[in-house]
Amino acid sequence: MTRAVALALGLGAAVLSGGAFAEGSPQRVVSLNVCTDQLAWLLAPDALVAVSTLAHDPATSAYAAEMADVPVTPGAAEAVVLGKPDLVLAGTYTTRATVTMLERLGYRVETFAPVSSLDEAVANMRRMGEVLGREERAARMIDAFESRRARLTRDAGSGPRTLLYHAQGRSSGAGSMADDLLRAAGMRNVATELDLPPGGRLPLEAAVLADPDLIVVGAPYEGFAWATEMVRHPALAATGALRDVRDGADWSCETPKLLDALERLVTLADEAGT
Repeated sequence: MTRAVALALGLGAAVLSGGAFAEGSPQRVVSLNVCTDQLAWLLAPDALVAVSTLAHDPATSAYAAEMADVPVTPGAAEAVVLGKPDLVLAGTYTTRATVTMLERLGYRVETFAPVSSLDEAVANMRRMGEVLGREERAARMIDAFESRRARLTRDAGSGPRTLLYHAQGRSSGAGSMADDLLRAAGMRNVATELDLPPGGRLPLEAAVLADPDLIVVGAPYEGFAWATEMVRHPALAATGALRDVRDGADWSCETPKLLDALERLVTLADEAGT
């Protein structure tokens, strides 16, 4: 008997023993993606029995401290099954082998695509509320989110030309969450002006020659890392435009923390006085 067959038979027995076909609102939720981790925790903390390994890392999870007591799953199918979930949450590009196996065994798996705009974030909040049977709680979250978003949003193009500059000289143009946040803050995204795709690379010389009003970089990694040295280069500091933005985990996932990131950008724009 091959290992794959043995695994399928073993997992199938676990399915038949319960957990895969519960009716009503999910009572045992396992999340395999750092973004679904956070959104599920916000909407149904009582039902969340396991989260991904990234959930406890403050560099990637904006609610790492709050989720510290939630058990972590390594993401393998056999580990997920041991949690007897009636719902598994995953990203569209993560743990694909696990997701495929669980779906074949009859587990309910809901996948969420990465968000690239605030509107998409709201759509995922609403969908997660439906998936978890917490529609009212999701609606309250969305109402608060939209009210705060309206207060923070500035007129398009009214603020400084801004370059977000990350490790390895990466930046994000149109079609990215970073671009949407910059536009909401009234800033003009230099990466979009230069037709950079999301996650595109911009050489140091090109970054300086673009002459942005602000160059926004994330918090440095602990210790030394070649990947982050470019954003600490003296040539960037010499422009007088360099600004640090902490809490980079706020930027990526569809949670209210996105608006904390937006508020920091608005503050930078106001301080620049452009």
